[in-house]
Amino acid sequence: MTKFLLSVHVIAAIVAIGPVTVAASMFPRAAKSSALPVVRTLHRICRVYAGLGVLVPVFGLATALSMGVLGDAWLLVSIALTAVAAAVLIAAVLPDQRRVLDTLETTPDTDITAQLRRIAMTGGVFNLLWATVTVLMIVRPGSTTGA
Repeated sequence: MTKFLLSVHVIAAIVAIGPVTVAASMFPRAAKSSALPVVRTLHRICRVYAGLGVLVPVFGLATALSMGVLGDAWLLVSIALTAVAAAVLIAAVLPDQRRVLDTLETTPDTDITAQLRRIAMTGGVFNLLWATVTVLMIVRPGSTTGA
């Protein structure tokens, strides 16, 4: 059962989180060039795949329970960083993207440079958090399960 849970966890991370990290990174440049259909698509990718991303911690926790590592420091740090990444995405990246998209749809000549810098920064923070979680999942410092 552990192998199944771990497989679903990893596949969910690749399929759900991968597209969000790429789309969040591409959004500022697309919005700057005012390619509205592309901007809409990138925002939709971030929004939809963020919802699917819930599967990652759900199956991650199930896997950790199955492996008996729920109390390990590397996992607790990963859980905390995952929560922070989710908060950054939900509280900053997605609402800021929505505001920029609304601005581009209603007043396309508005200067959105400051908003795009913020989106690039928060998107970068989101991506850095996920990269850190990925490294912790692979290296598992202090783990007795053998990394």
